[in-house]
Amino acid sequence: MITNATNATNTRNVDLYKTVFVCFVFSCVSWRASVSAAAEVLDRVLAVVGGQLITLTDVTAARDLGLQSADNQSDPVRAILSKLIDRELVLAEVERYAPAEPSADAVDREVARVRTRFTNAETFDAALARSGLDEKNLRETLRQDLRIQAYEDQRFATAGDRRQDVIAEWTAGLRRRGDIIDLYLAGR
Repeated sequence: MITNATNATNTRNVDLYKTVFVCFVFSCVSWRASVSAAAEVLDRVLAVVGGQLITLTDVTAARDLGLQSADNQSDPVRAILSKLIDRELVLAEVERYAPAEPSADAVDREVARVRTRFTNAETFDAALARSGLDEKNLRETLRQDLRIQAYEDQRFATAGDRRQDVIAEWTAGLRRRGDIIDLYLAGR
């Protein structure tokens, strides 16, 4: 009789262990699936410039909002990425010398200029949403662009007709000295 009770207890223990084991395995599989889903790629880093990331979304936003153009290049992502890399290098120089802040009115005019590229407010808002930006981010980008313009106007005031060439040479020098990791490979 005692043997039958012991066997029944052992059988229940084995069943309990099997149930716990199955639950454990199921939990591990479920956790792994949720981790895999959470590890989905959100954006593609194309370059790192002085510690600042430039992503595919940044390139798309610059193109869609008309902040940068591809100038009919065969690889528009490369063309805009190169401009964004240069922008980050120049912006680092601007931060070092701190030109005057643009007025709120100047930033408002730039926002209005960007808005005119769209047929209506809904298409503008849709472009912002696709880009992962809001108007505050756009205003900051335009503020930085105005600071870059002010810096270049001050630094290259005497360049005259050669201004664009002198700026291009200066930017090339920034590229040579800059901390740039370019991860973009065409076709990927």
